[in-house]
Formats: sequence, structure tokens, C-alpha cells
Amino acid sequence: MGWRPRARPWGVALATYYRRRCSKPQPPARPSPARTLPAVERAALLEVLHEPRFVDRAPAEVYARLLDEGRYLCSERTMYRILTANQEVRERRDQLRHPRYSAPQLLATGPNQLWSWDITKLLGPAKWTYFYLYVILDVFSRYVVGWMVAHRESAPLAEKLIRETCARQGIVPGELTLHADRGSSMTSKPVALLLADLGITKTHSRPHVSDDNPFSEAQFKTLKYRPEFPDRFGCIADSRGFCQVFFPWYNTEHHHSGIGLLTPEDVHLGRAANRIAARADVLAVAYAAHPERFVRGVPHPAAAPTAVWINAPKSPPANGNAKNDLTGSSRSDARDARQATDTPDHGHPDPATDHSSARAQH
Repeated sequence: MGWRPRARPWGVALATYYRRRCSKPQPPARPSPARTLPAVERAALLEVLHEPRFVDRAPAEVYARLLDEGRYLCSERTMYRILTANQEVRERRDQLRHPRYSAPQLLATGPNQLWSWDITKLLGPAKWTYFYLYVILDVFSRYVVGWMVAHRESAPLAEKLIRETCARQGIVPGELTLHADRGSSMTSKPVALLLADLGITKTHSRPHVSDDNPFSEAQFKTLKYRPEFPDRFGCIADSRGFCQVFFPWYNTEHHHSGIGLLTPEDVHLGRAANRIAARADVLAVAYAAHPERFVRGVPHPAAAPTAVWINAPKSPPANGNAKNDLTGSSRSDARDARQATDTPDHGHPDPATDHSSARAQH
């Protein structure tokens, strides 16, 4: 029997099986060069380098002074080797080092636990003119809880939108995490102070990483891939009018593939279980009428995920059903973005400064 039948039950590729089974032997230890100083001489040299007169001297200075005294212990390079082996060589000045950013790992098991927000540009009537669309999205339900179109990207406008959206959704301090990229408005001090006052945890994407905020990016692609999305908007009123139609459709009519082909409103308002049960009844009736058409038995509707991650951990969930119980940040939303189908939200105009218009979900 070949190795392929043996590798198949393990769920690994044949090449992976061979690579793990036929691991390369460890290379033999590298022999020490014949010119290496004996341990006794290395210890004696280290004592000389630790003498008070040589403590703050470079090896080149030590080497030169020893020669002037008529002594030769080793070369300058050997002094560096011995000091390095004893962790005694370092930069004299503290060097600026870039911080190491870890991937944000954010989990949502229900609505209003994790929001994602971003700003995208809408082309205006002439070249180099833009309108700025702010969108706050609930990651678990894909429901747009708030949006606004303004003439510019501004931290005070973002602060106003977040404050009004949190009040409308009844956010309790300590229960919400707000994720964003590292744009100027997202990392601004007014927004940070507002989130601290509201008891909201804020997180940011890693620098130069494009997939740490996938849900907002997928929603923007759905917006811009709609057939009625224009090449340019004639004025800011046109862009607001388009959004007033798009976001209600997005939230209430669009069946999102990442949440079991339910609408974001169904998931956000807790109607998902009833909707799935009704679909199961329809499929059961269809199976009873024509069972020969269903080769795999009674069909079942797609289930909504019970947990949604941004950058899920490497290990699978405890029940092992990663496909249905855990929605990652890349697979379902990237697929949904390619299909150009996301959902809008109902909004009510609020008077805003700077000729901007704010909208938020009921």
C-alpha cells in the first residue's frame, strides 16, 4: 500500500506527509577552529578587559596599549568575539527601534460588541474634489449603525457621529470595542478622549496591513459596486441622496453571505433564529414533495455564525465546526465583497456642522 491512503485520513497533502516523515537529519556540530584560544586564555583575556583602566576603552585601544607594554594576548577581532560571547558589546547610545505591532484579535458573539468604522472618498463633480463618507459597521451583524457624508475628513465630525450613534444604540460603558485603521481621524485625540469617556475600547490596524479592517473594506466595495453607483457625484446633496437609498437597502433587503444569507437587520435585531426556522420549514415541505431531488437528504438552511473574529487565532474552535460556528475576517467578507452585495441602513438627517450630514440606524 502506498503512502497516499495513509496520509488521506490525516487530512494532509502527500507532500506534507513526506516532508514530515522524511525529515532531514540535523547537521553535525561545527568543529572548533584549531586557532581558537583555549578556555584558560579566554578567561585570562576577559579579566584583562575587565581591568579598571580598560573598562571604558575600545578593543582597538586595549590592543594598542598592550602592544606598547610589550604584551600580545590576541587580535583585536578576537577581543570583540570574546566580549560578544559574554554579552558585553552593545550600542553606547539608545537606538530608536520601531515598536512591534501584534495583529489585533477581536471577537464578537453578538450585536453591539464590536464595531468597525472607516472613511472613504466619493468623487465630486470636478477633478480633485471629494466628499467623505463615514460608516460605522457592526461586525457581528454587518449592520450599518451610523453613517455621515461631509466635505472633509475631520476628527470633530467623527467624534459627533460616534457620540450620536452610541446614544442611539444604547451602548453601555465597557461592552463595546471600536476598531479602525490608523487614519488621522481614527487616531486623533478628540476621538480617543470621547471613547474613553464613553467606556469604549479602541483598537487599530497594524501599519501598512491592508486586511486588519476587512469588514469595513468589504462594505465599501459593496457600496461602490452597486449598478447605480455613479462615476462622480454632482454635489454633496447627490451623495447623501444616494446613501439614503443604499443604506436602508443594505440593512433590510440585502442577504449577506457572511451571515447565512440573512439581512443585517435580522441578525442585529435578533430575528435570525425565527428566520432560519421558517426557511427550514419551507425546505422540509419541498423535500416531502420531491425527495428524489435532494440526493443528500433533507436540506437545511445556512446557519448564522455564533462568533465573528477579526484575525482569528490559529487553533480551531472547541467543537471543531469552524465553518459554521466561526466567521473569520477574510474568507466570508472577501467573498461577499467580490459578489458586491452588502446592506444599507435607515438613517435620519441630523443637523451637523461644516455642511455635513449625519445618519444613524434605528
